[in-house]
Amino acid sequence: MRLWICASLLFALSVSLLCPSSFSARDQSALPDNLTKQQSSKELRKREKKLSKELGSQGDDWLRNIVPDIITEEERRAFLELGTEEEREQYKEIFWRDRNPDVESPVNPVREEHYRRLAYADEHFASGIPGRKTDRGHIYIIWGAPDEIESHPTGGTYDRTPEQGGGSSTAYPWELWRYRHLEGIGENIEIEFVDPTGSGEYRITRDPCEKDALGHVPGAGPSLSETMGLSRRANRLTNTNGTTCPMPLGTTTASMNQFDIVDRYFRVQRPPERFRDLEEKVSSRIVHNEIHMDYRADFLRVTSNTVLVPITVEVPNRDLSFQSKQGVHSAVLNLYGRITTPGGVVVQSFEDVISRDFPESLFQFSLNRSSIYQKSVPLRSGLYRLDLVIKDTISGNLGVFNTALRVPRFEDSKLDASTLILADQIQSVPSSQVGAGQFVLNSYKVRPRLSREFLSTDKLGIFLQLYNLKLDDGSHRTNLSVLYRITQDQQEIWRTVETADHLHQGGEQLTIERLIPVASLVPGRYTVEVTAIDLLTNDTIVRTADFTVKAAPALNPAATVRPPNS
Repeated sequence: MRLWICASLLFALSVSLLCPSSFSARDQSALPDNLTKQQSSKELRKREKKLSKELGSQGDDWLRNIVPDIITEEERRAFLELGTEEEREQYKEIFWRDRNPDVESPVNPVREEHYRRLAYADEHFASGIPGRKTDRGHIYIIWGAPDEIESHPTGGTYDRTPEQGGGSSTAYPWELWRYRHLEGIGENIEIEFVDPTGSGEYRITRDPCEKDALGHVPGAGPSLSETMGLSRRANRLTNTNGTTCPMPLGTTTASMNQFDIVDRYFRVQRPPERFRDLEEKVSSRIVHNEIHMDYRADFLRVTSNTVLVPITVEVPNRDLSFQSKQGVHSAVLNLYGRITTPGGVVVQSFEDVISRDFPESLFQFSLNRSSIYQKSVPLRSGLYRLDLVIKDTISGNLGVFNTALRVPRFEDSKLDASTLILADQIQSVPSSQVGAGQFVLNSYKVRPRLSREFLSTDKLGIFLQLYNLKLDDGSHRTNLSVLYRITQDQQEIWRTVETADHLHQGGEQLTIERLIPVASLVPGRYTVEVTAIDLLTNDTIVRTADFTVKAAPALNPAATVRPPNS
């Protein structure tokens, strides 16, 4: 499976956004392509004009003066498709929430930084028009301050580089902005602005010789190649790379392919790619999330600065589309996951195919169950964003999910512990399978129960790792006590204690794995609590998790075999 899966999903989403609801697919196919585009463009302009009147100055100001530099064309079209003021206000909230690196925080640093850039652009780049409307303001709002600025506010004499033909000339006022890295663009990006009118309004240019004030003055400011008779001044107007520079001196590879020049010129003026996914999750009115996903992330220490993050996803089988062939019902999901930093840098991505097959005898029963998938990724501690997209290959239905992913930092010198996992399956795996495959954590297969709902006939699995236990100087063993408690409404229902003699010794790290029967618990909500005490240091750590016990259904004689979740 290739990355085209994600691209195809996003393409399908964008198509659903861009097709006007008044046209069916059949209606559009009957029209010539150019006529469809003309009508769509005309309809959009007509609707935008009408919308501007409806919105008034405030709504029009948001679309035209607040977010035009960072809103994508797809998002803009989606906004114009909304029919009520309430929907547009909700859209604005989602627009900024989607860009918030911490979706649960009331403070949105991305929005605050955007408004700061607007104010800075207006203050520093205004030239008869607001600074945010200028080319320098536009680039500043999208990419922020450059790493270096070479400024020539009065122009003056400048020496051409050998790639520009050499020689001296007189320049208009100009600036060169250098960025060491632009996400999605490349490294060491230079953007040049020229003010040929002397009005203070610098225009972005892809021609490094546009600043040559003597370029159209016959005989003035010749290049070395022209002085030496190697080229003529008229040749500047016939360059194949789209510039007006003289012929380069000597052999050089610095002249970028004209297509690369044009491509980069336009890409730096568009919103970064990390801003192009709002269309997936604006609202159910725009994109229907047909497949429900439950999600869980756990955190286990690998090294002092690396954390293993098992990401578990569960999908109800009833949401899937099955095909029957030779008595077997099959469904196939394509899954794509991406983990990014708050700045939009992709640190991990993964994709997989999830297949589910049920014989005819178990198919109806399986529809009440779920399919579960897990991917473990190593990450450094910090804040990330997780995006998941799944597609049913039979129906084309989509499931889209995103959340903040906070990877904790494990202490180096005091007692610490992983997350507490409640599982419906814990078993040892052969040494050849240690650390490989879904649900495998070290030497155990641990399948989380995402719903945390257990039947009275089930066993409640507990999995927990302890770190930085003290070793006795004499025996080189740990000495600890682990207390297990189950409470309901803060009343203790059950407890048991284990000592180091009953636990698997593993040096300063210890794994707790056990199954607790819940048959004695009446249906209801409970809390399981694990308290570990290092008796050599008196350090204590507590992990808790809530769960629910449900009564076991009456046994169905027709279904004596229970299908697994995974």
